[in-house]
Amino acid sequence: MTLQSEIKTSGMNRADFLSSDFPEPIELEDFDPKSPERFFNRELSWLAFNWRVLEEAQNPRVPLMERVRFLAISATNLDEFYTVRVAGLRELANAGNTTPSTDGRTPAEQLVLIDADARALIAHQDVVWRELTAEIEKAGISLLDRKTLTKADRAYLDGYFMSNVFPVLSPLAIDPAHPFPFLPNAGFALILELSRKRDKRPLQALLPIPAQINRFINLPCESGEQRYLPLEELLLMKIEDLFPGYEISEHAGFRVLRDSDLEVEDEAEDLVREFEVALKRRRRGEVVRLKLSAGVSVHLRDLVMKSLEVTNADVIEVEGMIGLADLGELVKAARYDLLWPQFTPRVPERVTDHEGDMFAAIRQKDMLLHHPYETFDMVIRFLAQAARDPDVVAIKQTLYRTSNESPIVDALCEAAENGKSVTALVELKARFDEAANIRQSRKLERAGAHVVYGFINYKTHAKISTVVRREGNELVTYTHYGTGNYHPITARIYTDLSLFTCDPALGRDATKVFNYVGGYAQPDTLENLHISPVNMKSHLIESIQAEAEHARAGKPAEIWAKMNSLIESDVIDALYEASQAGVKISLVLRGICGIRPGVKGLSENIRVKSVVGRFLEHSRIVCFGNGKGLPSKKARVYMSSADWMGRNLNRRVETLVEITNKTVQAQVMSQIMAANLADTAQSWVLDGAGQFHRLPVAEGTQAFNCHRFFMENPSLSGRGSAGAGDVPELTHTRD
Repeated sequence: MTLQSEIKTSGMNRADFLSSDFPEPIELEDFDPKSPERFFNRELSWLAFNWRVLEEAQNPRVPLMERVRFLAISATNLDEFYTVRVAGLRELANAGNTTPSTDGRTPAEQLVLIDADARALIAHQDVVWRELTAEIEKAGISLLDRKTLTKADRAYLDGYFMSNVFPVLSPLAIDPAHPFPFLPNAGFALILELSRKRDKRPLQALLPIPAQINRFINLPCESGEQRYLPLEELLLMKIEDLFPGYEISEHAGFRVLRDSDLEVEDEAEDLVREFEVALKRRRRGEVVRLKLSAGVSVHLRDLVMKSLEVTNADVIEVEGMIGLADLGELVKAARYDLLWPQFTPRVPERVTDHEGDMFAAIRQKDMLLHHPYETFDMVIRFLAQAARDPDVVAIKQTLYRTSNESPIVDALCEAAENGKSVTALVELKARFDEAANIRQSRKLERAGAHVVYGFINYKTHAKISTVVRREGNELVTYTHYGTGNYHPITARIYTDLSLFTCDPALGRDATKVFNYVGGYAQPDTLENLHISPVNMKSHLIESIQAEAEHARAGKPAEIWAKMNSLIESDVIDALYEASQAGVKISLVLRGICGIRPGVKGLSENIRVKSVVGRFLEHSRIVCFGNGKGLPSKKARVYMSSADWMGRNLNRRVETLVEITNKTVQAQVMSQIMAANLADTAQSWVLDGAGQFHRLPVAEGTQAFNCHRFFMENPSLSGRGSAGAGDVPELTHTRD
């Protein structure tokens, strides 16, 4: 089925985002369009995104165990939010900082609102887990407790406990000789009130639950049913083995979250060593949240709170399971019929036509791959082929995040060992990947690669690879620009773009970026590239203003943009001004959104949607109509590594790549952006009051799902000898 016919049968109407009609603007009572109220709060907007993730755990169109995955993701997201964002706000508030955010709220005021919303979110997570527990039970997956175990179960668990659990446990008494031990970030433990059997003498004890052991124990079952026992239930069953002669009077589970942000000295003489020291400090960060079993006695609650130095404001009592992020274990072991149907990413036909030769495929024409629909293995093949090609003389590569056993790093090491000049720009400040990146940098150095770490004050978030190859009497630069990390695991679930080109201008631009980061030499000129923190922000604002001038001149004026987050106030104000000039602005924002759309007199020509579905939307795209509207052959089309946030535009090295190849332009506008704008199956629309609403689907019709469309249809620029004529486009470009 072509995309056009699929759209036609999907029941989309005037509410869909491809329509020329924008929703009627709303008027907000007592709203001042020049006040900080014109911005949504960053932190509350992020929480709203996590609510949308949690809503997918209740979506009946999503396979059952994928719904469990969404619940686990929402819990993981919230934990990281507390350890980084909330921790930072607390530090500001405790220092008496009253500097308001762009929406006019002080750190202390934000913390109050965050706490209320997060508590409601956690309570709803518990409700969702109870609903899912009942459903997975019907599907043949049982979660047991120690009271429902059979005699055979107990016999099996006796052996499992002694072989797999007992050797790594450290049961601890709590008394003046045994002070309350340190628990790391995300540490989970049982607090116990015990009674000695012979004389009823009390003993308080702590049983830390090692993160190295699976949270759920799979019990054998002849019927084929999946039966699991949570680890803490096994530990409570084995208290007499851990504390001989004692029995439980009371118990509770609890979990701590600690401040996990890193502070590194600006004048560090050895950046790697400084990060190693900072990582040790992170493990002992201040507790920012304590989750505790509901109904625990005041006595045990006070003991835990005093020992961890937290107040009531830091404590959340949880009715259900503590540590819902661990539910990912159940998803990994789930039956195929309870998950999304398996999907194998495509190998681009152009690469197949050239018998796997990436350089030949790129020489033919620029090629844009849309991951995960086109396999990320092509990026790995690009570098692996370069490592073994005797005509390749040099490789340069940025590494922000990658996998622990990275084929990218392996290819770079092989290239260095083969005598090629290899430069790897490793970003040590990639949050929660700092230790992994230190290991990778040392591995590269041992292989003979030249490793650089970029700026101390800026993160290098750009995604660039260059391969310099001798062809005849000249050196040709093959370049890869990406919107996502060089991470083969996340590339299976993140939607991202990979542009392969041997365009000399883009090769020169990439080389200048490497020189900038490695040698602090800011480039005087760039040809098809804009970078932050140098000129990306100014170019975006100038492009938005140019579109506004087209509108004032009576020409078609339109902007399409897609990214994870939009919060930079100067860019938002430029979009507001463009909207007021008559520019039609359609935004696909997965997560944080600071712009208030559809408000009369402020943003009536701005609409915002969020796509939350099977894959994590991660690509960054912006299209400017350039006086012709969208999609148009005259449009200016860009892909980027940067979200429109202050950190990306002002404090990171990022790339904004202009796409000049007409086939790739059409692919970005008429396939990728148009399908995202047309999606109704997994889309939420933001209103001017700050509420997200699911796009309605007419009864008796099938909602259009952009992820499914991309899985079923090849991309324009990846086509080989068959050509692009039979590749579906949602809307064809205008002249």
